[in-house]
Amino acid sequence: MICEDLDSFVASLPQNRAIAGLDLGDKTIGVALSDLRRGVATPIEVIRREKFTLDAERLLTLLAARGAYGIVLGLPLNMDGSEGPRVQSTRAFARNLLRLTDLPITFWDERLSTVAAERALLEADTSRKRRKEVIDQVAAGYILQGALDRMAHMAKQAGTAT
Repeated sequence: MICEDLDSFVASLPQNRAIAGLDLGDKTIGVALSDLRRGVATPIEVIRREKFTLDAERLLTLLAARGAYGIVLGLPLNMDGSEGPRVQSTRAFARNLLRLTDLPITFWDERLSTVAAERALLEADTSRKRRKEVIDQVAAGYILQGALDRMAHMAKQAGTAT
C-alpha cells in the first residue's frame, strides 16, 4: 500500500520493526535502514540501477535480509514545493514496486538531502572518490532520519511509542 501521509504509514507498521529509506536516482538507489526502535537511520548500501525488475529484486532481497517492514521513499520536490518529472518518476517507481511487495511505502520530502549528505561527508574529510561512492546511501540516511524524527514527534504528541 502507498501511504500518502506519515500517519497512515505508521498505522500500517508493526511495533519495533526496522524501516528502510531510499534515495532514488537515475543511476543509483541509496538505501538506509532504521534500528528496530526507529530512532536512528544508518546508510547501508548503494544499488547500481540496471532495469526496474533487477533493481527491485536486489532491493527487496536486501530489505528482506535486513528485516525492513516499510519503505520511506525520498520525494524530489522542486524547491518551490511543486512536483516535476522526477516526482512523477519516483511515484511510478513506488507503484511498480507495490506490485512486487506488500511492504507499505510512503514519501518524504528529500529537498536538500544530497546537499546535507555532501556537507557531512566533506566535514568528515571524506575523499572525493569515497564521497561519490557513498553519497546516495548517506542521502537515504538523511531522508529516513527526517521521517524517523517526525514519527517520534508524532508519537510523543500522541503519548505513544512508534
